[in-house]
Amino acid sequence: MLRVRFAPSPTGFLHVGSARTFIFNWLFARRNGGTMILRLDDTDVERNTEASVNSIFEGLRWLALNWDEEYKQSERLNLHREVAQAIFSKDMAYRDFTPAHAGEAEKSGTQGTWLFNPDTRNMSKQESDRRAATGEPFALRFRVPREQNGEVRFNDAVYGEQTKALADIEDFALLRSDGMPTYHLASCADDADLRISHIIRGQDHLSNTFKHVLIFEAAGFKPPQFAHLPLLVAPDGTKLSKRKHGPVVSVTTYRDAGFLPEAFINFLSLLGWSPKNDREFLPLKELTELFSLEGINRANAVVNFKEPAVTPEDTFDPKALWLNGEHLRALPIEALCDRLVPVVSDAGYCVSPEKLLAITRLLRERIRLLNEVLAVGDFFFVDQLPPYDPGELIPQKGDKEMALRALTRAREVLPTLEFKHDSLDHGLRAAAQELGLKAGQMFQPIRVAVCGKKNAPPLFETLEVVGKPKTLERIEQAIEKLQ
Repeated sequence: MLRVRFAPSPTGFLHVGSARTFIFNWLFARRNGGTMILRLDDTDVERNTEASVNSIFEGLRWLALNWDEEYKQSERLNLHREVAQAIFSKDMAYRDFTPAHAGEAEKSGTQGTWLFNPDTRNMSKQESDRRAATGEPFALRFRVPREQNGEVRFNDAVYGEQTKALADIEDFALLRSDGMPTYHLASCADDADLRISHIIRGQDHLSNTFKHVLIFEAAGFKPPQFAHLPLLVAPDGTKLSKRKHGPVVSVTTYRDAGFLPEAFINFLSLLGWSPKNDREFLPLKELTELFSLEGINRANAVVNFKEPAVTPEDTFDPKALWLNGEHLRALPIEALCDRLVPVVSDAGYCVSPEKLLAITRLLRERIRLLNEVLAVGDFFFVDQLPPYDPGELIPQKGDKEMALRALTRAREVLPTLEFKHDSLDHGLRAAAQELGLKAGQMFQPIRVAVCGKKNAPPLFETLEVVGKPKTLERIEQAIEKLQ
């Protein structure tokens, strides 16, 4: 049966690259009726933090992609040591009593890398047992069969056939001197025990896989199918990192900015994978139906944010923003309104459900992020408009006197009108005709007076939502600005 796993190390926040790895595993499992496993690789006790664990779960729960089984590597230490002992009992591992990579007798590989210390590798069993019995600390190292002059081979579902000479692989540690398993051992032992059929992970693990194949085979397990994913890189080609690139690499940055999880999943899925039909807007159901390992690219995927980010928009790839806008508009209006409720309430505004639904209808085409509702539609929520340039009240091909005439007449007409689209439309157009103004010359001063900006939703629907008292109050304030 197909079984995949996502195995993050809780040593930092949930990285966008890690989120993409989770998504690809999830899509592959769901597409093929397999099992999705979440396993925390938390054996690096010195670097693990509770905050990191919380960040991982916080990010994954926001994505709302469920998993079927959950494990903690730190609760499986006995298994790891049993596998290490099994390899040691076959003389495929040995005790290393020297400090890591210390001593004059070390050898180097073709790349000048440390390979092994012959004094410990060739130590007799009797001497090794004697020193271990005295309590002398040691690491347990894998005995790479370099004398065979052979190769390690595996076929990667993305990068194809991979080979490496045994002579160039160091005798890597399986257990540290404190008895804790290394990443290599723990990962392979768990993958074998959990019957993982496909390991889908980042391309930065590709070089580790030669060691992992050796461990699987030494422990008597058939290696899974490997599929390594291209890296996510910044516009300058460097690997994404929080230290260099800041918040853009953290999943919660996208959540907090107002991305929809389904849009974020869509965006990440297109980084390093593409469907055969080259479509970009893909709801989760279609993503699941289309996803395959064959569609994964070998080239690294670029996240096109700007460096340095000058505005909040610069933080995000334009495609991510576009996709989020598309997903927003694809939601039923009531569902989008529900998504906006926490954004508006967290900002401290108290808006009735009916009013927020009306606002949602007006702003739906004007926002790409949920949080933009606060900036694009601020005039709906605030009691007092922020300061604006009185010059904005002056209509095109008009002057201050024209703006005053339009606003003064609006102040006289609006109290007599029902605040519904047709009534407002008829009444204000008639007022413009009376004044000898074009409709736009009448409407612009009113729009700016009520919204504080020229760029706003359709005027009559906006006035209807703002309401008669607030509309008249703001028109009065605008007249004072022009006098």
